[in-house]
Amino acid sequence: MLTLNNAKNTARLKKRIKRPRIGLAIAGGGPVGAIYELGALRAVDEAIDGLSLHQLDIYVGVSAGAFLTTSLANQVTTSQMCRIFMGARSAEFQFEPETFLKPALEEYLRRVKNLPAAVFDLISEAIRHPTRMARLESVGGLAKILPTGLFDNHTIDHFISRVLNRPGRTNDFRELSTTLRIVAMDLNSGQAVRFGEPGRDHVPISKAVQASAALPGLYPPVEIDDHYYVDGALRRTLHASVALHEGVDLLIGLNPLVPFDSELQERSARQAKENRLIKGGLPVVLSQTFRALIQSRMQIGIAKYADQFPDSSILLVEPNRNDEKMFFTNIFSYSSRNELAEHAYQTTKSELLARADELEPFLKPYGMTLNYEALNDDRSLFTSLSHEPAYLAPLGNNLARSLDRLDQMLEDI
Repeated sequence: MLTLNNAKNTARLKKRIKRPRIGLAIAGGGPVGAIYELGALRAVDEAIDGLSLHQLDIYVGVSAGAFLTTSLANQVTTSQMCRIFMGARSAEFQFEPETFLKPALEEYLRRVKNLPAAVFDLISEAIRHPTRMARLESVGGLAKILPTGLFDNHTIDHFISRVLNRPGRTNDFRELSTTLRIVAMDLNSGQAVRFGEPGRDHVPISKAVQASAALPGLYPPVEIDDHYYVDGALRRTLHASVALHEGVDLLIGLNPLVPFDSELQERSARQAKENRLIKGGLPVVLSQTFRALIQSRMQIGIAKYADQFPDSSILLVEPNRNDEKMFFTNIFSYSSRNELAEHAYQTTKSELLARADELEPFLKPYGMTLNYEALNDDRSLFTSLSHEPAYLAPLGNNLARSLDRLDQMLEDI
């Protein structure tokens, strides 16, 4: 599903913008969201000539999206990322999902230390006020022994550090040749914090990603400079305004979480899907509710941006509302990641081709056109990876970027 929001400054759109500033904002969505985004990114990267997703002016990442924007800002191509996360033999790193699901043993031990005091307080309260125990008023004291997260998120920091610890890459916001913002939420204030901005650019990128992906309940809050941070998506879904405030001419956004709409199905299929929503129990009901809230916030935000940023255009990529594969796949599942990435790749290509008549004039002011050869052929996601060498060295990426900038400078002379 594509949302095209043209800049309101029509005079600006009528002429080609010589050196457009392009931004990319990627939302969270857990492992499944990240895999969808990766497939969709690969499709967009191939389908639009004049666009290189690893050579943009600003990147904004939230939660799972922070993994992808961090890599792209370090000139890791969509092809390289697909190889890593899909577990291809030619990948630069071997991706092992189980490393992100290790129990947070340190957190468990820290909480166990509170057990004697919590039990003593509970017994004391029962002796002094036995009627309160009958009403479960004092049981809440046991909450202090519950861990703040099930899994150890230090593994996120370690994995990102490995990816960035290669020639031509950096784990330091200040050394990047582009702008990267990683959004998390300060647990103490409830405010969004943008790592990478002046004053918060000393934090290692990998640590910022760990903080942005600290979904409460799943991962413990992350301590940075005596503050604790959790998942940035709790404040906003996409944080697109971060890039828009930087003055981008075109913003590409990806949001993997949309509510499922059974009304878009045939009558017989619709009834089956409606029953499946109910029979799925609490997890499915919560997923639908959460996605509906996200979609509502997204639509309100996009509508406001049209007036707040009249010089900027927005291309938002999301799954279709009747995409049952995206909705009914467990949000924390890694097992079907190859199939899901392929699905995202193909559906995004189909949507781009179906909206070609609208996209051509939308992209033209930014010097971009659609690649109909890539859109029309029957290549798979993995077939598309053969169009780039299995490992394009980071130093080679740096050289390519430098040559692109030289071309732009020559055009301006």
